[in-house]
Amino acid sequence: MLEDPRVDVQVGDGFMHIAKSENEYDVIMVDSTEPVGPAVNLFTKGFYAGISKALKEDGIFVAQSDNPWFKADLIRDVQRDVKEIFPITSLYLANIPTYPSGLWAFTIGSKKYNPLEVTEDRFHEIETKYYTKELHKAAFVLPKFVQDLVK
Repeated sequence: MLEDPRVDVQVGDGFMHIAKSENEYDVIMVDSTEPVGPAVNLFTKGFYAGISKALKEDGIFVAQSDNPWFKADLIRDVQRDVKEIFPITSLYLANIPTYPSGLWAFTIGSKKYNPLEVTEDRFHEIETKYYTKELHKAAFVLPKFVQDLVK
């Protein structure tokens, strides 16, 4: 997939790159480290506002949002900030065995597309070991304690 000419992998300071970008991206995926040291800016409202500016009108972004068991305040803050910028904001969960507790949260912000309104024809038959169209929907079904975080 990385060989696809539409893929542009950027290695560098994500905050500065986003600050200089405008109406440039269809999708932005932020898989940053934890919000400490140099990565702390990647969890700020200013960064999410920059992402909104860098995305095209129908753009969508996703960012890892840490662990709901141990970082409830962070998830609450990210959800609040992203909701103030993007008209469509959702949180979903995935199991990642190598991460603390195995449960991880991800925040989606979109200008146009609701990830819960994906039609069946949008799911292509791609062979994966984890992801399925059923899992896509299930990932947005949050346990009660996580629902309480995003209210």
